[in-house]
Amino acid sequence: MTISYKKLWKLLIDKDLKKKDLQKLAGISSASITKLGKNENVNTEILAKICKALNCDIADIMEMSDEVKR
Repeated sequence: MTISYKKLWKLLIDKDLKKKDLQKLAGISSASITKLGKNENVNTEILAKICKALNCDIADIMEMSDEVKR
């Protein structure tokens, strides 16, 4: 199972925000932003902070698929 945060990056573009803006708004570390950028697993607390900062639902920022990660 793979995780994709493409929806998050599109949402940031739609809201005219940069990754640095998200980091400050959500109060998360640059390491978390890096993990998100690489579609790596992050703590659910991080995802909750992002959703709260962007006033959105978890499904608005990520999606999971069954394809194998290579």
